[in-house]
Formats: sequence, C-alpha cells, structure tokens
Amino acid sequence: MPAKYSTRSKAEALIEEGTFNATPEKVRDPKFRGSEFFDPHDAVQVKYEMLRRVSADGVSVTEASNEYGVSRPTYYQARANFDIGGIAGLVPAKPGPRGPHKVDDEVLAFLRARLIPGEPVRARELAKLVHQELGIALHPRTIERVLKKTRG
Repeated sequence: MPAKYSTRSKAEALIEEGTFNATPEKVRDPKFRGSEFFDPHDAVQVKYEMLRRVSADGVSVTEASNEYGVSRPTYYQARANFDIGGIAGLVPAKPGPRGPHKVDDEVLAFLRARLIPGEPVRARELAKLVHQELGIALHPRTIERVLKKTRG
C-alpha cells in the first residue's frame, strides 16, 4: 500500500502543533539565515539552539536571549522545561484546562451514588441529573471518562 504524504506546508504544521515562532525576524543567529535545516519559524529548534549556545559555546544567557529574540525569563523557562522533559519539554503545552475541571469530589460522589452495579453507565441520563440537581453541565463522554478513570 503506497504511503500517503501530507500536502500541508511546514509552516502549517508548526502552526497546527503550536510551535510556530511568530517573530522569526528577532532570531539573529546567522545559521538561521538562508539555511534549509535551521528554520527561525520553528520555535522548538530556536529554543534548543539558544540553550545549546549557552551550554556548549559558553555564550552568556543575556547574549543568547538577545541573539534568539527572547527574554531572559523565557530562556530560564526553556532551560527548566528542557531539563525536565528533554527536547519534548520545549514543545509548548496545549492551552486550556487539563482534565475534567467541573468534576470535583461532590460531583464524583453524586455520579457514583447513581451507578447500578453490573449495569452499563448511562452517561446521558447522569448528565441530565447532574444538570438538574447540581446545575452543572457535563458532557456524557466526560462522565464516562471520569468514571472509567476512577474505577481503575
């Protein structure tokens, strides 16, 4: 079976993944000019090269920050993220809530109290009950996920 190749551009991919550097003109490192490999639009690559300049080339944090068009706090945040997660730590976290933020202990207890052992979870009915009795709008899939996660 032939491989399917995407027709999207690298810039589109970077935007979609949240790694597009919106200010590539601030990157003054010469290797990012006219190179097919070094791309000033690739925020992960720019941050990695900035960290490498400090650690491998002995450039000061201030000089590297200026050369790569970021603030010193941004450098230190990138360094901390890299120390924790390696190169993957340089990929920005997705925006938005992490997990079901509406499901606290009270809502979870409410849901569990209405489960019938041996019967399937009726998430749509539970969502309606939560909305009627607690005034919280939950998607049925959120209910399914949180109950599956808490049951093991």
